[in-house]
Amino acid sequence: MRFEPVIGLEVHAQLKTKTKIFCSCSTKFGKPPNANTCPVCTGMPGMLPVLNKKAVSFAIKAGLATNCIINKESRFDRKNYFYPDLPKGYQISQYALPIAEHGFLDIEDKKTGSVKIGITRIHMEEDAGKLIHDPARQKSMVDLNRTGVPLIEIVSEPDIRTALQAGAYLRKLHAILKYIDVCDGNMEQGNFRCDANISLRPPGQKEFGTRAELKNLNSFKNVEKAISHEIERQTYVLEEGKKVIQETRLWDPVKNKTTSMRGKEEAHDYRYFPDPDLVPLIVDDNWIDRVNKTMPELPHEKLLRFTKEYKLNNYDAKVLTSSIELANFFEKTAAPLKDKKQAANWIMTTLLGMLNAKKIDIDESPVSADSFSRLLSLIEKGTINTNAGKKVFEEMVLSSKDPESIVREKGLEQVSNQSELETMVDEIIHNNPKETEAYKSGKTKLFSFFMGQIMKKTRGKADPKITTQLIRKKLQ
Repeated sequence: MRFEPVIGLEVHAQLKTKTKIFCSCSTKFGKPPNANTCPVCTGMPGMLPVLNKKAVSFAIKAGLATNCIINKESRFDRKNYFYPDLPKGYQISQYALPIAEHGFLDIEDKKTGSVKIGITRIHMEEDAGKLIHDPARQKSMVDLNRTGVPLIEIVSEPDIRTALQAGAYLRKLHAILKYIDVCDGNMEQGNFRCDANISLRPPGQKEFGTRAELKNLNSFKNVEKAISHEIERQTYVLEEGKKVIQETRLWDPVKNKTTSMRGKEEAHDYRYFPDPDLVPLIVDDNWIDRVNKTMPELPHEKLLRFTKEYKLNNYDAKVLTSSIELANFFEKTAAPLKDKKQAANWIMTTLLGMLNAKKIDIDESPVSADSFSRLLSLIEKGTINTNAGKKVFEEMVLSSKDPESIVREKGLEQVSNQSELETMVDEIIHNNPKETEAYKSGKTKLFSFFMGQIMKKTRGKADPKITTQLIRKKLQ
């Protein structure tokens, strides 16, 4: 490679509070424009902000979960810029003294193994509003519902070197924030969004190149695609002997390219200064301890437990702990079953296959963990076989009926009476003398023929284990 990419990510995560960071307005998504507003969040003269304590606890929790140091004193600043969706003309943020610093996340890179990505800082701030563009009237309208919604901004060190590393970092961070229940992670609603800073430099050079910023990337795939494209674009610029311009660019997912938006500001352009309406935020050890006691099992801890407790391999455990919803679904499904591995296999193949086909998440599954567990219990008890189980699952997805009712209605109970199956095996062997003779002379692949005949005769309901034993015994 002629150039080494240097990538840093800035993630904005909306904190899962019921009210905004400096007022009591609701943070609920989907309300009519400007319904969730008051004189404080719309910047009316004389209004004073009051800090949301829950938002602070959530920020502390995020800091602890990402190995950060929680600062005992932090301060809110005014970040000055003028835009129609920022009613005060400034954003209340943290700059000089953030609430958390010096953390890290370990990610897995298929080529290089484990990579440690530093976290420079986590700071609290309020969100801005939203502009709604009306091309029919060539006007833009302002919706201030998001104004004042509490955010944390998580700023990584420039330790990322590839688009895939960026994706891995974001997926892990997203999972952690959902595990600790401080952010719902909904990327479509903008509750977890990313800005990426990309620059190139010759290998071995310590100084960074000129960076370009990609704004508001709202999916993991778009982040990876946008970063890959930007690396290619900057490589082309430098190889042509030109200079990369420091600017903010937008990713177009339709055209798969970035386009220039505006020149990139530096920190001094925002004219930060301490907000005179907010006193310094003091966080003592007792507050940190209280938050720490509410910390749930984190993804890497759950992965380790799954491998030990459920005897799963690392790959299966990694898939099942990739989201808190999937991990919970597995544990609820597996709890009453003897064979935990069977539960894992069915979830990773049959269930996730259905969800991917329907393009829905696990929490939207038409089959609950309880119903899924009861289906697998029927297989475990020998009431139905695996093939019948797949048919029952398909019907459960369509009708939301319980598995027991479907088995009764469709007559899918497994044929496991040994005497009955033995009679069938004898009949099939008698009716197929050529195949029988060929099998006995060494063509053992014909075993599947006899198994298929039994399954055809029983409409797929024969107990595979008993049937296999009987066929082998009779064909000796």
